[in-house]
Amino acid sequence: MGENTTKAIFITGGGSGIGRAVAQLFAARGWRVGLADVNAAGMAETAAMLPLGMATSYQMDVRDRDAWQSSLAAFAEASGGRLDVLFNNAGIAAGGPLAANSFDEIDRVVGVNLMGVVNGAKLGYPYLKATPGSCLLNTASAAGIYGGPGIGIYAVTKFGVRALTESLDGEWAADGIKVRSLMPSFIETPLLAAGMAGSNRTVRETVVEGGLEITPVEDVAQAAWDAVHGERLHTPVGKTAKRLMFAARWMPGGLRKGMKKRGLGR
Repeated sequence: MGENTTKAIFITGGGSGIGRAVAQLFAARGWRVGLADVNAAGMAETAAMLPLGMATSYQMDVRDRDAWQSSLAAFAEASGGRLDVLFNNAGIAAGGPLAANSFDEIDRVVGVNLMGVVNGAKLGYPYLKATPGSCLLNTASAAGIYGGPGIGIYAVTKFGVRALTESLDGEWAADGIKVRSLMPSFIETPLLAAGMAGSNRTVRETVVEGGLEITPVEDVAQAAWDAVHGERLHTPVGKTAKRLMFAARWMPGGLRKGMKKRGLGR
């Protein structure tokens, strides 16, 4: 038997949104796809959109380390031992002032958005190391560029993902593993339907009222492809993310004043 040359990507949060769009793009370009999500129905919908025989699905919660181990082992068996990309993408939205966030909500957001990524990185490392030219791709956020009012806990998790990405970029270089992050702003995904704590508005309504753009999810999928195949450590996606990155570097004082005005206006 010859060496398996079909590249493989394992995607958390593959049942909808960014994960689904990335699965479609990579599968269309000949990659084997592992879909992981707590939502079995969503994964089935995603799998039905992919070329026959190119996807396998694993129902799992990214907070569950045993589930990570069994799912990665099963996917490695299906892919012939390859893990070219581990896309740590699963995440949940949370908004509203910190005082209005319940501790259960805080624990859940930190558990999924931050510890889920840590779990994937640590448990995926042996598979990535065994696959030449592999890449760990993490979904951070524009909230990991500057923490605005009303998104404190969400921003904490995304700054953590950014920090982990930067740390592992140096730590894993000797193993030949690339580490990258995506920093999307507001993307057209089901997360926009989440409610804002202390408010009767959804994230979508808050974004629209604030005059901010909502970026098509296909743009994030292409950014994921470019990140995996490029040299940029952090890739901002969407006008808001790009503006924030520019302002945080060149106009930090003005950015801070603007965020205070938003906080006073809530």
